[in-house]
Amino acid sequence: METIGKIRRRHHVGGESISAIARSLNLSRNTVKKYLGILAEPAYRRSAQPKPQLGPFSVLLEQWLALDAALPKARRRTARRLFEGLQAEGYHGAYDSVQRHVKAWKTAASVRGTVIQAFVPLSFAPGEVGQFDWSYEHVVLGGVSQTIKLAHFRLTHSRAMFVVAYPRETQEMVLDAHDRAFAFFGGAPQKMVYDNLKTVVDAVFSGKERQFNRRFLALANHYLFEPVACTPAWGWEKGQVAKLINQGRWAIFGSGCSPRRLALPTSRN
Repeated sequence: METIGKIRRRHHVGGESISAIARSLNLSRNTVKKYLGILAEPAYRRSAQPKPQLGPFSVLLEQWLALDAALPKARRRTARRLFEGLQAEGYHGAYDSVQRHVKAWKTAASVRGTVIQAFVPLSFAPGEVGQFDWSYEHVVLGGVSQTIKLAHFRLTHSRAMFVVAYPRETQEMVLDAHDRAFAFFGGAPQKMVYDNLKTVVDAVFSGKERQFNRRFLALANHYLFEPVACTPAWGWEKGQVAKLINQGRWAIFGSGCSPRRLALPTSRN
């Protein structure tokens, strides 16, 4: 901006020619002519922002944005969460590239005035999928207030549920909870969906690749179900059991969530 002011002053006030100004400032005559006709600093922008890393993932990112656009605002993922999801899919680029792409996509959608709707089919065949999760609750045991763990199961087709309480969240209790739940349901579903619990998953790799715990796989092989782990921080992938936790908290503990007296499962001999 200082250069523009200097050129305009020298030409319009000092009366110097365009050629003289160009020689003294080591600029082309066309540049001097252009600067004489503008008052604000010129803005230079690339016609297209290169995306060498994000390019192969842009379609997937836009699919996620379209899905989120159909959700309530509170449930939509931020650019940071979308970036973490792309990293899980193998993206090695910078966060800024994802942030710019998300901003441009939302701006374009706003300008178009288009209401974007996307739907994920949530119909399941009988016995196809079950979901599992833990919750933490406060109860009174033997006159002492303490925290217990509730194992929650839900079948996605029938919405049938099963809840059992334990004093801790050990692997033995995970296995026992499955045994009790499948006995209650009268069988096991074809797939079971989990968070990346340490008692279930030993290692998390890119995408959906996981190394499941050897003892847990023995349980899955016994009941012939396929374990599926959610993408990290994407709890909505098992939204039915998450909803069950909230419903169960109100149904069992009441609106005030005050400590209740519960009986925990006894050990089997």
